[in-house]
Amino acid sequence: MPESPEKKLPGTSRKSLQDEVGRKAERKLRARLRSQHRPWFWLGMFGLVGWSIAIPTLVGVVLGLWIDRRWPGQVSWSLSLLFIGVVVGCLNAWYWVKQESHRD
Repeated sequence: MPESPEKKLPGTSRKSLQDEVGRKAERKLRARLRSQHRPWFWLGMFGLVGWSIAIPTLVGVVLGLWIDRRWPGQVSWSLSLLFIGVVVGCLNAWYWVKQESHRD
């Protein structure tokens, strides 16, 4: 005959185990309800994603313009570094959104 849960968990009865599971489930539900993000959170997240793309893009353009003026040539460094800045910015934004989704 298999052992009952009371014998597997020393010092705990079936009733106290049910109470503990109930308390944990209730605490989890309360935490889930509290974590409903307000519009300000999403506005901030939108700003974070926007800036995380805009800053590398602008740095790429400024650096590209500086290189183009300093050493003119057939290759447009402004466009090349603009593209690289957008890619780096999108990767950066993806990272931040992924981090925030793991917190939830």
